Amino acid sequence: MKKARIAVLVSGGGTNLQALIDAQKNGVLRSGEIVLVISNNAIAYALTRAREAGIEALTITKKDCGGQEAFEDAMLEALKARSIDLIVLAGFMSILSPRFVSHYVRRIINVHPSLIPSFCGKGFYGLKVHEAALAYGVKVTGATVHYVNEIPDGGRILLQKAVPVLPGDTPAALQKRVMERAEWIILPEAAELVSSKIIKEKEYRQ
Repeated sequence: MKKARIAVLVSGGGTNLQALIDAQKNGVLRSGEIVLVISNNAIAYALTRAREAGIEALTITKKDCGGQEAFEDAMLEALKARSIDLIVLAGFMSILSPRFVSHYVRRIINVHPSLIPSFCGKGFYGLKVHEAALAYGVKVTGATVHYVNEIPDGGRILLQKAVPVLPGDTPAALQKRVMERAEWIILPEAAELVSSKIIKEKEYRQ
């Protein structure tokens, strides 16, 4: 069976990348294959996770490239050289420009640690999302996987999963629960959903 070729973009520890790698091993992600991991951080542990799983890993940084446009051009070159069908943003701490996104319309997905449209958009990332949820007093939060478009966290929603906020939660405790009970589940499911769609579209065109 032909599989969609997936690139995962990362910046940090790579726990969501690990969830995708595990999903590939256990058959949840079966219509796509992770063939490339790109990090914009040379010391990201996600690079180690990729190499240990036998996946090609590259470091491309804005600093080394000399600016956002050259940084994105270097990534586009790497993606096109490997015939990438789907890009998964898994804790990638850089907002992609509309120019970049236009090359992969409905071919880039992102996981965000809240139930969009709550606590999303510019400035909402990492622990800041969970700090905002706790400050607001919500009783339920969660994670969302969505298509990436020119608006940060503004693309069409693919999957969401709710997670309870518990009395005495800290931002770190809530972050851990959202990752374990939502992000690590729905990101692989969404990657499978979109990969399957890409394969069907390719078969239809043939």
